[in-house]
Amino acid sequence: MASQQVITVQPQFTVTPQVGEWQSGLMDCCSDCSVCLCGMCCYLCLGCQVAGDMGECCLCGASVPMRTLYRTKYRIPGSILRDVLTVGCCPMCSLCQLKRDIKRRKELGIFW
Repeated sequence: MASQQVITVQPQFTVTPQVGEWQSGLMDCCSDCSVCLCGMCCYLCLGCQVAGDMGECCLCGASVPMRTLYRTKYRIPGSILRDVLTVGCCPMCSLCQLKRDIKRRKELGIFW
């Protein structure tokens, strides 16, 4: 009589998150015009969308701590000083980049 092999662990499918880089550049407005139009026409609304995506308070969406939190969560190189300069000098581009990155990671299934 042949013995039967019992399988106790099923193979799992995992997606390796893409970390270490932004999914789009700071000035890549043409890569997603809808996000940039939203940022131009209603900056506060886009900030609330970003905060909602990240599970944070609506007032935090366009802030330096939000950008820093996101960058460290996905191990994107940079520093707090660079985040301060980016948000301070180009707040709309910074917020749009954050939203495009979230949107792209959701499409890829690597947003957590």
